[in-house]
Amino acid sequence: MTDTTRSVRGGVPERPSLDGLEETWARRWQSDGTYAFDRTKERSDVYAIDTPPPTVSGELHMGHVFSYTHTDTVARFQRMRGRTVFYPMGWDDNGLPTERRVQNVYGVRPDPALPYDSHWRPPTAPVDDAARKNPTPISRRNFIELCELLTVEDEKAFEALWRRLGLSVDWSLTYTTIGSAARAASQRAFLRNLARGEAYQAEAPTLWDVGYGTAVAQAELEDRERPGAYHRLRFTGPDGREVLIDTTRPELLPACVALVCHPDDERYADLVGAAARTPVFGVEVPVRAHPLADPAKGTGIAMVCTFGDLTDVTWWRELRLETRVVVGRDGRLLPEPPAGVPAEPYAALAGQTVNGARRTLVELLADAGDLVGEPRPITHPVKFYERGDRPLEIVSTRQWYLRNGGRDAGLREELLARGRELRWVPEHMRHRYEHWVGGLTGDWLVSRQRFFGVPVPVWYRLDDAGEPDWSQPLTPDEAMLPIDPTSEPAPGYEESQRGEPNGFTGDPDVLDTWATSSLTPQIVGGWETDPDLFARVFPMDLRPQGHDIIRTWLFATVARSHLEHGALPWHTAVLSGWILDPDRKKMSKSKGNVVTPMALLESNGSDAVRYWAANGKPGMDLAFDPAQVKVGRRLATKLLNASRFALGLGAADALRAAATQPLDTAMLAELSGVVATATTAFDGYDHTAALMATEAFFWRFCDDYIELVKERAYGSGPAADSARAALATALSVQLRLFAPVLPFVTEEVWSWWRYGSVHRSPWPTTYEVGRAMAAPGDPELLRLATDALGQVRRAKSERKLSMKADVPLAEALGPAAVLEQLGTVADDLRAAGRIAKLDLLPDRTTELVIACAF
Repeated sequence: MTDTTRSVRGGVPERPSLDGLEETWARRWQSDGTYAFDRTKERSDVYAIDTPPPTVSGELHMGHVFSYTHTDTVARFQRMRGRTVFYPMGWDDNGLPTERRVQNVYGVRPDPALPYDSHWRPPTAPVDDAARKNPTPISRRNFIELCELLTVEDEKAFEALWRRLGLSVDWSLTYTTIGSAARAASQRAFLRNLARGEAYQAEAPTLWDVGYGTAVAQAELEDRERPGAYHRLRFTGPDGREVLIDTTRPELLPACVALVCHPDDERYADLVGAAARTPVFGVEVPVRAHPLADPAKGTGIAMVCTFGDLTDVTWWRELRLETRVVVGRDGRLLPEPPAGVPAEPYAALAGQTVNGARRTLVELLADAGDLVGEPRPITHPVKFYERGDRPLEIVSTRQWYLRNGGRDAGLREELLARGRELRWVPEHMRHRYEHWVGGLTGDWLVSRQRFFGVPVPVWYRLDDAGEPDWSQPLTPDEAMLPIDPTSEPAPGYEESQRGEPNGFTGDPDVLDTWATSSLTPQIVGGWETDPDLFARVFPMDLRPQGHDIIRTWLFATVARSHLEHGALPWHTAVLSGWILDPDRKKMSKSKGNVVTPMALLESNGSDAVRYWAANGKPGMDLAFDPAQVKVGRRLATKLLNASRFALGLGAADALRAAATQPLDTAMLAELSGVVATATTAFDGYDHTAALMATEAFFWRFCDDYIELVKERAYGSGPAADSARAALATALSVQLRLFAPVLPFVTEEVWSWWRYGSVHRSPWPTTYEVGRAMAAPGDPELLRLATDALGQVRRAKSERKLSMKADVPLAEALGPAAVLEQLGTVADDLRAAGRIAKLDLLPDRTTELVIACAF
């Protein structure tokens, strides 16, 4: 497998150094095509990775380095095992984060009503806070062009980091989620979902982020603890009965459509089926019963508003209540009251923000005598969009949905079965998937009211009055994709008919970024555009990702593949944990504890940082520890120096010779066990266990074995030849064992004495190591010799002598069988310990004791 035509041996430098290795080898790997995917191989010879496309509008952090290093160790291992590795890199560049970044950097905002200005140019320098607070309006097309411009620059920074980190990516396979191929694949999948009835449009209550001005899906929610207050309101029941309601959202009183209590709550049993009147507005609302009402919460009876929270939506839907929407998409109360609500009291609220309306309505309640007591402060969870900074509202909008099992028990079971079919590393992560799928309350909302994204690829006919016919969207032929319905006419229409009666209009929305990212295997695999490639890589072998996006990226990808292909998109999912700061707190920009990776890579070397990352197991969180990075640099430095020393003894010329001496075969026998352990660990996606076994052996090899045999290796004759042969095999094997984690230093050392790249060399096997031994070795012999040498060193240390001090006499005491073994390596022990005379005294002690006389 080694490519002997790639490069020649470079020879051992006088003063090897880690400095500059990243630049040297990154250039060489790129020019030599070291990591190029060979698309002529059969599917059984391919190992395909569905690489996470990082969001390039964000900042790089140690979490990226952590998880992507894990994936790279898998890619390197599989490549050395003889597979051609399909390892692409993608950039997730569409969606809300990119838009927000562009708005902040350039101080602009998109305005679809403005015409395109081909002469408009963005500011040449970053804008100030004043410009951000008063952004310049530009056309939709100008804004999209600006997004594309900025993402190109962001992607360059990401690629520079990945190359510096040493990711063995085939850069010719790079894709973007806003690129032409991605847009076509995303739109094609959506149109097929639509044709099969899996995508549909509906007017429904929608979670809405006021700051971003868009709908948000269930998977993008997070609860944040926020201060609030319970307000006790006095409603009026039949015969003037007082009905007290506790609420944290008094401003939604004009949106109240019912009161609800638990069916078993005797306090309100006589009210169920009757009606009550709202304070201030005097609107009559029904009293209904529902099992979700909590008798222990507040007064035990709640007001249902359209819409205060997701429970309101459930009550509204299941109890078939009226709709009275008062909060608009801008987060302000609508200018006109909903039907049935008197205009006079509502006028004081119209146009106000939610917080302003709350204050006003509390004053109105107090003036009317319908606010009972003072508001009671509380802290409670409030739903936010995961990237937003304002609480979500629920507004009624027309949106596109994709069926995901939230309302279809049959589909839900099919997707749960897919989760059981998938191999999870670690296995317990499957429970998070099952918990998410089992807890879905609705279908996947996939449309977004933004600009920089994949357009929803449909148009609508307009009737005589210019109103759209939502029920029969016009769709393009797949050959037309990708398309933008806001700038391209519908099939059978002219552009002049856009917006005109009996003409057409394009859907103005874009697809949720996850609706495109959920198709990464299809996008990079050439689905429907390169059938030959797709057949070689799909379903893929590996999906590596963070455990926190099981509910979004992993589940969505499984769902899309199940619907389109009736299969899993990959065989194995490996989940990585979070990076914690030294105080074991999750790193985040908001906490100010994020470490910038590029400076760390430059100051410590990429191998050192990769070593730290590889010490984190799949699924486990890892604290950032600068001391661990320094350990990694020390390891890489030792690998340089130990290799230089071994090669200086002539090991390079003894590579294919056999080790004959007992100590040499003992070392190789132990190494064979390390190879078996590391191989099993990598096969199980446990790079940490592989590294630990390799590293532990390496330090014993350097500190003990080399010290024991170096005098012999300097000599000549069969014993010296054996030492050099063992050193050569051990060095070759260890370089390959370390290569997935420490790619730069291993490639550097490999180039001194071997042809080709270590990363294209075959993974070591126990057979290979066994073939290097003239006779089977006993690992216990190496441990015995190490123990004896350690006692000699300890004796010198206790007397504060140099390790080079001579020992006139040493006596070895212990069981006869032990001393008989020791006798086979006595010459090496004498040379390493500088012992003039070594006497073996059997059966004087129950354990080995080396007594030194000075």
